[in-house]
Amino acid sequence: MSDEKKQTKIDAAKAFKLNRMVDYAEASTVSRIIAKNSAGNVTLFAFDEGQSLSEHSTPFDALVQVIDGEVELIIGGESVVAKTGEVVLMPANIPHAVNAAKRFKMLLTMLKGS
Repeated sequence: MSDEKKQTKIDAAKAFKLNRMVDYAEASTVSRIIAKNSAGNVTLFAFDEGQSLSEHSTPFDALVQVIDGEVELIIGGESVVAKTGEVVLMPANIPHAVNAAKRFKMLLTMLKGS
């Protein structure tokens, strides 16, 4: 297994604690791909307070699962606040943005299938 695969993907048939798989970094957003194939990918993110992703859209649905903290998502111009343990579906081709009023971690699953 290459170093890149060791850093980005998880081993099969093992249990992992999601909230420990990515760490916060001061004034930064950290990401780690934990699974990827032709159907989509699963990425962990840790956003420090005040970090954001500007408005953009993707051709695929994206499922956000908050694993720590609280996030404000702007989806199609509407604000949606999600907290630890909550999930939000961001539909394909609808502009969305991510704002971290507080630190938060999320698991993002991109769904490329129809």
